[in-house]
Amino acid sequence: MLPGGMNPKQLKQMERTMKKMGMNMKDLKDVESVTITLKDKELFIPNAEVSIMNAMGQETYQIVGKAEEHIRSSNSDDISVAISDDDVDLVALQTGKDKDLVRKTLSEVKGDLAEAILRLS
Repeated sequence: MLPGGMNPKQLKQMERTMKKMGMNMKDLKDVESVTITLKDKELFIPNAEVSIMNAMGQETYQIVGKAEEHIRSSNSDDISVAISDDDVDLVALQTGKDKDLVRKTLSEVKGDLAEAILRLS
């Protein structure tokens, strides 16, 4: 998952330089998804590409992919709803409302696009 514009010679040279500095980088295989849990939401990244870099005993993870936002409910019986950026953009375009309000409304209606548009119109 290193820069795509590098030719194989440049890539090898960079790997040697990193190794001399005590750095080691490898791709993590067979990753199905990555979830980052925040206080009020989760970022879910399906089909993520993940690299691990080890530098002086510290591991750093690099994650590449398109995240979906899942709003976390305070009620443990509620199911988390995925609110994608595409859904937010669509409702914002249809209603002319700002994206923060659209995302909040989509969360309240559990991702129902038509209901969100009706509420915001």
